Amino acid sequence: MKGNTAIIQQLNQLLACELAAMDQYFIHSEMYANWGLTKLYERIGHEFDDEKRHAKMLIERILFLEGTPDLTRREPGIKVGSDVPEMLQFDLDVEYAVDGMLKDAMALCEREQDYVTRDMLQQLLEDTEVDHAWWLEQQLGLVSRLGLPNYLQSQM
Repeated sequence: MKGNTAIIQQLNQLLACELAAMDQYFIHSEMYANWGLTKLYERIGHEFDDEKRHAKMLIERILFLEGTPDLTRREPGIKVGSDVPEMLQFDLDVEYAVDGMLKDAMALCEREQDYVTRDMLQQLLEDTEVDHAWWLEQQLGLVSRLGLPNYLQSQM
């Protein structure tokens, strides 16, 4: 099915964000594993899997719309943290960027009456807001309330 060019471009921009999030989660999860922070390793590994699933959904939809998925870009870019709070914040920043782009893409889909793509993006938005961003905000709040040493001990 020949899709709307603007929607395909927006989906490729979202794909670049999901790939950046996926790569960032991957390196952060491996860093957590290396530091012995098993709970963070497992959770961020789960986030990596979610981002991979999101990227797959976008690729499938772009192909369905007869577009070409662009797997070369990463937006807003990968930021590797040097400590746990920075890593959590960088991951949250990516989720906020994806959140905004998803809402923009959904609005475009509404204008262009591509309701199937909009519904797919709604699923990604729910993961982004209800699961990923919420959990990261919660962890940063715990670091603030418990103090970093206590938080890190709880993640071993």
